[in-house]
Amino acid sequence: MRSRSSVKEKIVSLEQLAAESDQLRSAGKRVVATNGCFDILHVGHVRYLAAARKLGHVLVVGLNGDSSVRQLKGEGRPVNREQDRAEVLAALESVDYVTIFPELRAANFLQAAQPAIYAKGGDYTADTLNVEERAVLEKFGTKIKIIPFEKGYSTSQLLTRIGKA
Repeated sequence: MRSRSSVKEKIVSLEQLAAESDQLRSAGKRVVATNGCFDILHVGHVRYLAAARKLGHVLVVGLNGDSSVRQLKGEGRPVNREQDRAEVLAALESVDYVTIFPELRAANFLQAAQPAIYAKGGDYTADTLNVEERAVLEKFGTKIKIIPFEKGYSTSQLLTRIGKA
């Protein structure tokens, strides 16, 4: 279990994440995982990630790669490239590791992280989680925690407002 001091050291591959998570769990640390696009980081994201971090000892963030963001959000997205988004996330004190995953769904990321807790925003419920993701979480006995949605904070809304400026 290495100490990650620099921002770029916090950005790890799926394989590195699996090894780090295994070491952390062996050391008795509670790993919390979350994932998303985090295209234009705003205060809603910052508050959400801080709340997720408080659920355990370590917060790992799965970041949707550029192609999956395009599939989820449409043409013109992401605004920021995946490596830039990863670096901004990794700069946050609440975030311990960031892993970029290319798939539309986070199942492979969750398989690597094997978190004790999976945090999602209040726009989700345990029932609306992807079936494949939920199957991975059930396999490891992961608890799902829904963090209340920060009303008024949305990248899509922000982009609409910028377009009207």
